[in-house]
Amino acid sequence: GHYAWSMSQMNDGARAVPTTEPGALESLGDLAATHANALRIAGVFVFVWLTWLGAHIAIPTPPFGIPVTLQTLAVLLAALTLGPKYGSISMLSYIVLGAIGLPLCAEGEAGLAVSMGLTAGFFFVFLLCQPVIAAIARGRDGAARGWGAMILACVAGHMVIFAVGVPWLYISRATWIGDPISLRDAVHYGMVIFLPGLVLKSGIAVLIGRWVAPWASRRIW
Repeated sequence: GHYAWSMSQMNDGARAVPTTEPGALESLGDLAATHANALRIAGVFVFVWLTWLGAHIAIPTPPFGIPVTLQTLAVLLAALTLGPKYGSISMLSYIVLGAIGLPLCAEGEAGLAVSMGLTAGFFFVFLLCQPVIAAIARGRDGAARGWGAMILACVAGHMVIFAVGVPWLYISRATWIGDPISLRDAVHYGMVIFLPGLVLKSGIAVLIGRWVAPWASRRIW
């Protein structure tokens, strides 16, 4: 069995006290590690699927057709649930699958349309914002931080996406697309019109993340 018995002498007799064998502790540790790895692998696939699902809930915005989607909600939650490493793996997997031709992106786009289109900057930066979100949401002890940090993490994640997506929109229109727009229009149509969605999706991510992250920080991050 997994128990050895030691005798503790008492005034009225002997009492047997069970003690755990070292081998049993190692087995429990291996089981916990296997369980954690299974959660991480499952989480990567789940967030690839959730990001795909969010991409297909899309409302194009005039005049350039850049869609409002639920992708960024999945991106925020990936970082808060999986942490920086596995959140990044999930987003990298999503990007690679979309770039090689699977219709995972908004409005069913894939391949070259993803790699060189107007929204490519927003698409590729999903990976870059993972460590930013997780770094803000996680304390020095590795545990999830409170409401204020969660809010800041979600807003910062969106700002990283805009910081890459807006210049990409401006440069792509001016170069290979060949239909330049002003920097003001790039900021307006690449960021300003999405700010209400930022507030809504950040709020949802904070509520879910504040519930999930304390558990995930102990078992997945």
